[in-house]
Amino acid sequence: MKKVGILLVIVSFIISCNSGNNQKVLKEANGRINNLLVVMKNSEWQGKLGDELRKIIAEPVVGLPQPEPQFEVSQVPPESFGRMFKASRSVLKIGVADKNSFTISTDVYASPQKIITIIGKSEKELINEIQKNSKKIILEFKKSDLRAIQRKILKKYWDPSKIKTFEKQGYSLKIPRTYNKVEDNGDFIWYRYHLFGGNSMELISYTVPITSEDDENGNNIVAIRDAIGKKYMPGEIENSYMITEKAYTPHIFEVTLDGKKAFETRGKWEVKGVYMAGPFLSYTVVDKPNNRLVVVEGLTYAPSINKRDYMFELEAILKTLKIN
Repeated sequence: MKKVGILLVIVSFIISCNSGNNQKVLKEANGRINNLLVVMKNSEWQGKLGDELRKIIAEPVVGLPQPEPQFEVSQVPPESFGRMFKASRSVLKIGVADKNSFTISTDVYASPQKIITIIGKSEKELINEIQKNSKKIILEFKKSDLRAIQRKILKKYWDPSKIKTFEKQGYSLKIPRTYNKVEDNGDFIWYRYHLFGGNSMELISYTVPITSEDDENGNNIVAIRDAIGKKYMPGEIENSYMITEKAYTPHIFEVTLDGKKAFETRGKWEVKGVYMAGPFLSYTVVDKPNNRLVVVEGLTYAPSINKRDYMFELEAILKTLKIN
């Protein structure tokens, strides 16, 4: 019986080892959000190929007061792409080989991780592959970073069913518990996250009825935004309130959010009569079944410092919108 017991233990150990071999255990990916590791030859990075690539990955983010690139970029040659670099969150591999290809891989050496590999039969054809897939390159890395930051900041968030405006209006947003309530009156919501030195990140949301085709087509976004600012977001002095900056025309793109037609607006806000301004990002969702526009917006007040990553965090929160 003793020998049988020992045999059973050995068999169980072998089975557990074999089943474990089918499960790939990955280390946690390293690297900050909006950081990109480029793997390509030094000579190619410093030449025409690198110039073409930088036009895409270092293009300034739309809607910020000062130019900030899409990504902070580091480059290593293929022979240096060792164990430490393989754990990077976002990797772009570029090279000349015997075919043209564009491939996207997920969680290869670490998790969460996105690796895009672009190969061309010549430098000219490689540049063509990069140009052809330029939007996809940015989109894939941004989507991956958005998911990563959502996992990080939304571990704890305010229960939407306990927020008066969401409950009354029939939609929700996952607002991290690090944000504090400024206003929630059933028609308008405003939450704030205090940064250092008096700086802050703000979340606001509201709905307005659709009254014309211009509303549905995104032609009244600025007018609606300014009316809401005047009604709900006063400044520090009398007759001052938040408006869209007059000297800067916002960038408006048609997108899809929560499966519905929406407009993404990136621009700058200011307080009328007060020297106070910053960037904003808003999504105006066309909620046809309820004949209304649902607006969610994030804005940052952080003078003299970079704001790209703050706005990216706000984007991650805004994209949790769900309309009942």
